Amino acid sequence: MSLIKKLAGETAIYGTSSILSRLLNYLILTPYLTRAFERAEYGAVSILYTYAAILMIVFTYRMETAFFRYGSREGEMDKTFSTASFSLITSTLVFGLLIWIGITPISAWLNFADHPEYILTVVGIIAMDALSAIPYARLRLENKPLWFAAAKTLHILINIFFIFLFLKILPGWYENGQEWTSWFFRPENRIGDLFLANFLASGIILLILSPVYRRIKWVFDPKLWRKMIKYAAPLIIVGFAAVINQLIALPLLEYLLPGTIEENRAQTGIFSAAAKLAVLMNLFTQAFNYAAEPFFFRHAEESDSREIYAQVGYAFALVGSVVFLAISLYLDVIKFFLGPDLRGGLGVVPILLMAYLFLGLYYNFSIWYKLADRTRFGAYISVGGVAITLLINFILVPLPGVGFFGAAWAALACYFFMAAASYYTGRKHYPIRYPLRRMGRAIFLAAALYLLGSGLTSNLFLNASGFFKFVIHTFTLLLFVFYIWRYERTMIRKLF
Repeated sequence: MSLIKKLAGETAIYGTSSILSRLLNYLILTPYLTRAFERAEYGAVSILYTYAAILMIVFTYRMETAFFRYGSREGEMDKTFSTASFSLITSTLVFGLLIWIGITPISAWLNFADHPEYILTVVGIIAMDALSAIPYARLRLENKPLWFAAAKTLHILINIFFIFLFLKILPGWYENGQEWTSWFFRPENRIGDLFLANFLASGIILLILSPVYRRIKWVFDPKLWRKMIKYAAPLIIVGFAAVINQLIALPLLEYLLPGTIEENRAQTGIFSAAAKLAVLMNLFTQAFNYAAEPFFFRHAEESDSREIYAQVGYAFALVGSVVFLAISLYLDVIKFFLGPDLRGGLGVVPILLMAYLFLGLYYNFSIWYKLADRTRFGAYISVGGVAITLLINFILVPLPGVGFFGAAWAALACYFFMAAASYYTGRKHYPIRYPLRRMGRAIFLAAALYLLGSGLTSNLFLNASGFFKFVIHTFTLLLFVFYIWRYERTMIRKLF
């Protein structure tokens, strides 16, 4: 079996857990929550989960990536796992205590002064997810994608169960006279119950993963820890930048749009719902990254490793282009997963899809600085991406007629810059001969066919027939797949 085929298989397994969890969100949670919550409520939930993602970087400080780097060395996994686990357990307790002490000013600063319990519950979720990070990383490094996928899938299933229990089942029983159920839910505080469901799910998963901690030898190596921190420090900046670039638009919209807090949160809810559709591309890149990061480290010492990395980047560009075109052309079908009140942002979806495609290319191109122990370059590139994200958001979002479209264009500009910067710095310090012309041609053709297909079906005569639109879009997608097979099949056969 070729290494590329092996990576594809592992990506498929990691992707199964990611895709299954996201599909469950689309098929169950997204349709339900976008109908159960008002726009402003949905916006508030989205904003708090953005803050959670930012705090997750603080709580884990990229220790899982440092574990990959030093735990992948022969005979070092157990000591590295123990040292990383000691570090995360201690820091999680300290960070959690500090936030608990300062919860009143923190909740006021975040415009949730009336509900500080939201913040505390979210912090509890983050703490348990942080303590699960190293066990998950060990499963990846030990090449156990099935265990990883099972735990991730179980997490979302448990979360869905508790969400429906607190928001649907128990309220229904209460309305039918079962007053005892009021002990377990708060009918006036559905947002809090949503976070409580997530908290319980994360706690159960941590218990399930806890046997991994039994393998700790309870050895803390200060010298190794300092090396890991030094390696991870620039990646913390990279992590912050990644979260800011992907999610900062949500809290920024709350402040940059011209309406009131409630009106802006409603617009944030619309944008967040649209982004849920674009995340189909993001979960593909995430599944790839889960498999590729330990794969790259395991094969770094092989003589043909750089040729393999180039092939991986090429394969990603081809598959990502198909994903972009398929989702963009069938938005008229996919949109029904959202509540009617939250479909007003569909126009940003193709922009975000292309942005996430370049994010995946960045994951490919940026591996060089992790392998070469020059992680500071990742920090430089990420800071540049943040500057682009913030600048374009501050310029475009307040403009009349632009609004949250400015956030989507900011994401595309940011990830294009980061992918390009990683590629060109890598050419100098760690040359990998990516077939850039072939990769660019596939992406450009996918974008052109989307514009052509959507342009044709926006014609007044064609727009009258949903079936005719479906036929045109299907023909466009098949045309692109035929192109890939006709002109790229020689390279594809070499890959697999």
